[in-house]
Amino acid sequence: MLLVIDVGNTNITLGVFNKKDLIAKFRVTTKMQRTSDEFGICICDLLEHRNIEVNDIKDIIVASVVPNIMHSLLSGMIKYLNITPIVVEAGIKTGIKLKVENPKQLGADRIVDVVGAKELYGGPIIVVDFGTATTYDMINEADEFIAGVTAPGIRTSAMSLWKEAAKLPEIEIMKPASILAKETITSMQAGLVYGQIGQTEYIIECMKRESGIRNITTVATGGLGAVIAKETKSIDIYNPDLTLQGMRFIYDKQRK
Repeated sequence: MLLVIDVGNTNITLGVFNKKDLIAKFRVTTKMQRTSDEFGICICDLLEHRNIEVNDIKDIIVASVVPNIMHSLLSGMIKYLNITPIVVEAGIKTGIKLKVENPKQLGADRIVDVVGAKELYGGPIIVVDFGTATTYDMINEADEFIAGVTAPGIRTSAMSLWKEAAKLPEIEIMKPASILAKETITSMQAGLVYGQIGQTEYIIECMKRESGIRNITTVATGGLGAVIAKETKSIDIYNPDLTLQGMRFIYDKQRK
């Protein structure tokens, strides 16, 4: 079995693949400081809770945008699972050519997402990841990563509202019954959700127009992506497990 780990700014998402099947998925917070022992014990406990034997994990691949936890995380897996993980970083085989000014600055999560989308759905393709940041990445017909856009994520925008405006409360992010809000909570929900829908549609349209690529599939992922994807025709496919699947594809490429 293969353990894949996506280290994001907000959460660490872990998935277990039995060949091509994703048989288990876990999520823990990134914000908590952990030692290598805490990481190792946490991962072992999560696996055992789903009746997955630690010894059945034969390899691990990690994609991270949070460098300061990597030493403890990798050390924990070496110590408790007896495996040195593969890390998605510059130079790893992906099948995607990075046609950007500084490929080393491109986040591992973005690379993993576009690999997953390209392998599953073909190209050209735009991948929208609704995470701490909302990212829009474009792959052309030649499997080249040619452009990326970064915007504030929905929850990041929401946190700015309730942290910076004293009278605005912390709210659940969901689409209200109407954009014609009549009180504070639904007015915030309307601004956040409809604002994100409008941003999504406009950025995707601009990327298509300026690239000249009109016949392109748009794939969305990320925790809050489901809220937006079902509200706009600009997104063709929503796949919540795209990042984990992308890591499996990259792992397979290292073995060829």
